[in-house]
Amino acid sequence: MKTALHLGQTLEMRANPFEGDPATALCHTRLGGVLVTDGRIAAVGAADALCAAHPTVPRIDHGAGLILPGFVDAHAHAAQTAILARWSARLTDWLSSHTFPEEMRFADPAYAGQMAALYLDLCLDHGTTTAASFCTIHPESVRALMARAEVLGLSWVAGRVMMDRNAPAALTDSAETAYDESAALIAEWQGRGRLTYAITPRFAPTSSPAQLEAAGALWAAHPGCLMQTHLSEQTEEVAWVKALYPEAAGYLDVYDRMGLLGPGALMGHAIHLTEAEWARVAETGTALVHCPTSNTFLGSGIFAMARAQAARIPVGLATDVGGGSSFSMLRTMAAAFELGQLAGHRMHPAHLLWLATAGGARALRLGDRIGALAPGQDADFIVLDLGSTAAIRAQVARAEDVWDAVFPTIMMGDDRAIAAVYAGGQALRGQVRPGAAGGPG
Repeated sequence: MKTALHLGQTLEMRANPFEGDPATALCHTRLGGVLVTDGRIAAVGAADALCAAHPTVPRIDHGAGLILPGFVDAHAHAAQTAILARWSARLTDWLSSHTFPEEMRFADPAYAGQMAALYLDLCLDHGTTTAASFCTIHPESVRALMARAEVLGLSWVAGRVMMDRNAPAALTDSAETAYDESAALIAEWQGRGRLTYAITPRFAPTSSPAQLEAAGALWAAHPGCLMQTHLSEQTEEVAWVKALYPEAAGYLDVYDRMGLLGPGALMGHAIHLTEAEWARVAETGTALVHCPTSNTFLGSGIFAMARAQAARIPVGLATDVGGGSSFSMLRTMAAAFELGQLAGHRMHPAHLLWLATAGGARALRLGDRIGALAPGQDADFIVLDLGSTAAIRAQVARAEDVWDAVFPTIMMGDDRAIAAVYAGGQALRGQVRPGAAGGPG
């Protein structure tokens, strides 16, 4: 039995901050500890009590570093790593100018392996220990990503994109091919190690009714998988779907008719929903994923976070790399805060941290294993340096409570703030730097 005691500041997710007082939903311990045994969290509490109860256990002292659950990126395109922050106009321009040409390169297994390694390295550099990743139509793109995630011991989600129309010939399949190749990948990867497969029709415009029906049948046959796609990202896209599916009551209804709603369904963006669609999302337990940096980069609009939370809809937070302009979930939280301000919905730092951890884990149906510092959870956690830059340190010096200390890192932090990353209790990134600043006592 391998056991270690990690010491530092801790922030426990004890309740959903959207459902009560956000300031008390997360419990801060200035001198705290996390006891890890065989890759899982055995205890969380005050450092002195844990040290007294486990005097012979090896200790890893993170100083004033803040120990948090690893970040959960609920919607990202692993295959778009190389086109991050490329200039473009709207969604369809982005797809034709950058996305599709890049995704064609993944027909080469060597390139797929190279980019899978780079993508996961960048995620870990920024403290992301779990993500729901879109691959390409090439099965090898999934195998490369899953194999690398397995070697690293990560809890990861990925799926082969399904597209049989409105895309270059080199990137289109058929309903039958998409079903068969996805089924084979499910047999190979679903539940292997800490991996989860996501059935992945890209979005309604690039799938025929027959293919979406096949995706629904595949999910019905493998309900332990997730299902990820896009919904109502831009107004032009909504109109396009209406023209392609005139028989449907709306964009969401296209998926509904095919059996693609319900717990475990992840709808990226979901900006331009009708009243009926909001009601149906809530009724079915379908999760929505907020992609703030992508929504601004491509000019898509503002996600109605307050409405989603009021309806108790599961919501994850996501970088949407590469439409999103950063691998950083810190930057993503900052963008979510800024868009919330524009929408008249001010979010507390606890709201942002919840979305980036426990909220995303619950949307991915992984909340029983990741997303919180709690006994029984997998030991996926990060250590934040709350004084990673001079500008941040200047703000922390004036902090009156933990939220004053954390918020500057949310708004101004980057990969320099990620002092250590652990997955399943194993160190994947280095420990806190000497002299890191902490919060108030």
